[in-house]
Amino acid sequence: MNTRDLVLVSLFAAIIVALGLLPPIPLGFIPVPITAQSLGVMLAGVILGAKRGALAVALVILLVIVGLPVLSGGRGGLGVFSQPTVGFLLGWLPAAFVTGLLSQRFVNSTQGSVAQLANFFIAAVAGGVVVLYACGILGVMLVTGLPFAKAFAGSLAFIPGDLVKAGVAALAARAVQAGYPLLPVRR
Repeated sequence: MNTRDLVLVSLFAAIIVALGLLPPIPLGFIPVPITAQSLGVMLAGVILGAKRGALAVALVILLVIVGLPVLSGGRGGLGVFSQPTVGFLLGWLPAAFVTGLLSQRFVNSTQGSVAQLANFFIAAVAGGVVVLYACGILGVMLVTGLPFAKAFAGSLAFIPGDLVKAGVAALAARAVQAGYPLLPVRR
Protein backbone atom coordinates (compact mmCIF):
# COMPACT_ATOMS: atom_id res chain seq x y z
CA MET A 1 0.00 0.00 0.00
CA ASN A 2 1.19 3.48 -0.78
CA THR A 3 0.51 6.76 1.01
CA ARG A 4 -2.54 7.47 -1.15
CA ASP A 5 -4.09 4.13 -0.18
CA LEU A 6 -3.46 4.78 3.52
CA VAL A 7 -5.07 8.21 3.26
CA LEU A 8 -8.12 6.79 1.44
CA VAL A 9 -8.53 3.97 3.97
CA SER A 10 -8.32 6.47 6.83
CA LEU A 11 -10.71 8.87 5.11
CA PHE A 12 -13.37 6.23 4.61
CA ALA A 13 -12.93 4.94 8.16
CA ALA A 14 -13.57 8.53 9.26
CA ILE A 15 -16.69 8.68 7.06
CA ILE A 16 -18.03 5.51 8.69
CA VAL A 17 -17.31 6.95 12.14
CA ALA A 18 -18.92 10.30 11.20
CA LEU A 19 -22.07 8.49 10.08
CA GLY A 20 -22.16 7.03 13.59
CA LEU A 21 -22.86 10.50 14.93
CA LEU A 22 -26.40 10.16 13.62
CA PRO A 23 -28.42 8.64 16.45
CA PRO A 24 -29.62 5.05 16.10
CA ILE A 25 -33.32 4.42 15.57
CA PRO A 26 -34.42 1.52 17.77
CA LEU A 27 -37.06 -0.91 16.59
CA GLY A 28 -39.27 -2.64 19.12
CA PHE A 29 -39.39 -6.04 17.48
CA ILE A 30 -35.68 -6.72 16.88
CA PRO A 31 -32.78 -5.77 19.18
CA VAL A 32 -30.85 -4.06 16.35
CA PRO A 33 -31.34 -0.34 15.62
CA ILE A 34 -31.33 1.40 12.26
CA THR A 35 -28.04 3.27 11.76
CA ALA A 36 -26.41 5.22 8.94
CA GLN A 37 -23.04 3.49 9.25
CA SER A 38 -23.90 0.74 6.78
CA LEU A 39 -23.97 3.50 4.15
CA GLY A 40 -20.30 4.16 4.94
CA VAL A 41 -19.53 0.47 4.50
CA MET A 42 -21.21 0.48 1.09
CA LEU A 43 -19.40 3.69 0.11
CA ALA A 44 -16.03 2.23 1.11
CA GLY A 45 -16.64 -0.83 -1.06
CA VAL A 46 -18.00 0.84 -4.19
CA ILE A 47 -15.49 3.70 -4.21
CA LEU A 48 -12.31 2.08 -2.87
CA GLY A 49 -12.72 -1.51 -4.00
CA ALA A 50 -12.43 -4.76 -2.08
CA LYS A 51 -9.07 -4.48 -0.35
CA ARG A 52 -9.07 -0.81 0.65
CA GLY A 53 -12.80 -0.85 1.49
CA ALA A 54 -12.34 -3.82 3.82
CA LEU A 55 -9.29 -2.18 5.39
CA ALA A 56 -11.31 0.98 6.12
CA VAL A 57 -13.90 -1.14 7.91
CA ALA A 58 -11.20 -3.09 9.74
CA LEU A 59 -9.79 0.20 11.02
CA VAL A 60 -13.22 1.17 12.42
CA ILE A 61 -13.58 -2.24 14.07
CA LEU A 62 -10.11 -1.81 15.59
CA LEU A 63 -11.20 1.55 17.01
CA VAL A 64 -14.24 -0.18 18.53
CA ILE A 65 -12.03 -2.88 20.05
CA VAL A 66 -9.77 -0.33 21.75
CA GLY A 67 -12.83 1.25 23.30
CA LEU A 68 -13.46 4.39 21.28
CA PRO A 69 -17.16 5.31 21.07
CA VAL A 70 -17.29 5.30 17.26
CA LEU A 71 -20.48 3.32 16.75
CA SER A 72 -23.89 4.89 16.46
CA GLY A 73 -25.17 5.88 19.87
CA GLY A 74 -21.62 6.40 21.18
CA ARG A 75 -20.93 2.70 21.65
CA GLY A 76 -17.50 1.08 21.63
CA GLY A 77 -15.38 -1.38 23.54
CA LEU A 78 -15.33 -5.14 23.82
CA GLY A 79 -18.85 -5.24 25.29
CA VAL A 80 -20.23 -4.44 21.85
CA PHE A 81 -19.15 -7.90 20.74
CA SER A 82 -21.59 -9.57 23.14
CA GLN A 83 -24.61 -7.60 21.91
CA PRO A 84 -27.15 -8.62 19.26
CA THR A 85 -25.57 -6.17 16.80
CA VAL A 86 -22.26 -8.11 16.71
CA GLY A 87 -23.17 -9.95 13.51
CA PHE A 88 -23.84 -6.71 11.69
CA LEU A 89 -20.66 -5.11 13.04
CA LEU A 90 -18.44 -8.03 12.05
CA GLY A 91 -20.43 -8.40 8.84
CA TRP A 92 -19.17 -4.99 7.74
CA LEU A 93 -15.85 -6.62 6.73
CA PRO A 94 -17.21 -9.16 4.23
CA ALA A 95 -19.88 -6.66 3.15
CA ALA A 96 -17.30 -4.03 2.16
CA PHE A 97 -15.09 -6.66 0.56
CA VAL A 98 -17.87 -8.20 -1.55
CA THR A 99 -19.24 -4.77 -2.50
CA GLY A 100 -15.78 -3.70 -3.60
CA LEU A 101 -15.01 -6.95 -5.41
CA LEU A 102 -18.24 -6.79 -7.40
CA SER A 103 -17.63 -3.13 -8.21
CA GLN A 104 -14.15 -3.93 -9.45
CA ARG A 105 -15.43 -6.81 -11.57
CA PHE A 106 -18.49 -5.21 -13.11
CA VAL A 107 -17.73 -1.49 -13.42
CA ASN A 108 -15.28 -0.18 -16.00
CA SER A 109 -14.51 3.03 -17.83
CA THR A 110 -15.95 1.80 -21.15
CA GLN A 111 -19.48 1.59 -19.73
CA GLY A 112 -22.00 4.37 -19.96
CA SER A 113 -23.09 6.23 -16.86
CA VAL A 114 -26.37 4.30 -16.51
CA ALA A 115 -24.59 0.94 -16.71
CA GLN A 116 -22.01 2.05 -14.15
CA LEU A 117 -24.73 3.34 -11.84
CA ALA A 118 -26.69 0.08 -12.14
CA ASN A 119 -23.59 -2.04 -11.50
CA PHE A 120 -22.60 0.03 -8.47
CA PHE A 121 -26.15 -0.35 -7.11
CA ILE A 122 -26.11 -4.13 -7.64
CA ALA A 123 -22.72 -4.37 -5.92
CA ALA A 124 -23.94 -2.28 -2.97
CA VAL A 125 -27.07 -4.41 -2.59
CA ALA A 126 -25.20 -7.72 -2.90
CA GLY A 127 -22.53 -6.80 -0.36
CA GLY A 128 -24.19 -4.16 1.80
CA VAL A 129 -27.55 -5.90 2.10
CA VAL A 130 -27.33 -9.61 1.26
CA VAL A 131 -23.92 -10.36 2.79
CA LEU A 132 -24.43 -7.96 5.71
CA TYR A 133 -27.86 -9.37 6.54
CA ALA A 134 -26.57 -12.95 6.43
CA CYS A 135 -23.94 -12.07 9.04
CA GLY A 136 -26.31 -9.86 11.04
CA ILE A 137 -29.13 -12.38 11.23
CA LEU A 138 -26.67 -15.07 12.34
CA GLY A 139 -25.40 -12.75 15.08
CA VAL A 140 -28.91 -11.96 16.30
CA MET A 141 -29.73 -15.66 16.41
CA LEU A 142 -26.57 -16.59 18.32
CA VAL A 143 -26.76 -13.79 20.89
CA THR A 144 -30.51 -13.68 21.52
CA GLY A 145 -31.53 -17.25 20.77
CA LEU A 146 -34.19 -16.07 18.32
CA PRO A 147 -35.12 -18.66 15.70
CA PHE A 148 -34.11 -17.92 12.11
CA ALA A 149 -37.64 -17.08 10.98
CA LYS A 150 -38.07 -14.36 13.63
CA ALA A 151 -34.58 -12.90 13.13
CA PHE A 152 -35.09 -12.87 9.36
CA ALA A 153 -38.56 -11.35 9.61
CA GLY A 154 -37.29 -8.63 11.96
CA SER A 155 -34.51 -7.78 9.53
CA LEU A 156 -36.98 -7.16 6.71
CA ALA A 157 -37.74 -3.75 8.26
CA PHE A 158 -34.23 -2.60 7.30
CA ILE A 159 -34.56 -3.36 3.58
CA PRO A 160 -36.26 -0.15 2.35
CA GLY A 161 -33.73 2.08 4.09
CA ASP A 162 -30.79 -0.05 2.99
CA LEU A 163 -31.97 0.06 -0.62
CA VAL A 164 -31.98 3.86 -0.36
CA LYS A 165 -28.45 3.71 1.11
CA ALA A 166 -27.37 1.47 -1.79
CA GLY A 167 -28.79 4.04 -4.21
CA VAL A 168 -26.92 6.87 -2.50
CA ALA A 169 -23.70 4.82 -2.53
CA ALA A 170 -24.17 4.05 -6.23
CA LEU A 171 -24.73 7.73 -7.06
CA ALA A 172 -21.66 8.78 -5.06
CA ALA A 173 -19.52 6.04 -6.62
CA ARG A 174 -20.64 7.02 -10.12
CA ALA A 175 -19.79 10.68 -9.44
CA VAL A 176 -16.35 9.75 -8.12
CA GLN A 177 -15.79 7.33 -11.01
CA ALA A 178 -16.64 10.07 -13.51
CA GLY A 179 -14.49 12.78 -11.92
CA TYR A 180 -11.61 11.07 -10.14
CA PRO A 181 -11.73 7.26 -10.35
CA LEU A 182 -10.44 5.53 -7.22
CA LEU A 183 -11.72 2.02 -7.95
CA PRO A 184 -8.81 -0.33 -8.73
CA VAL A 185 -8.69 -1.47 -12.34
CA ARG A 186 -9.54 -5.14 -12.71
CA ARG A 187 -6.77 -7.37 -13.98
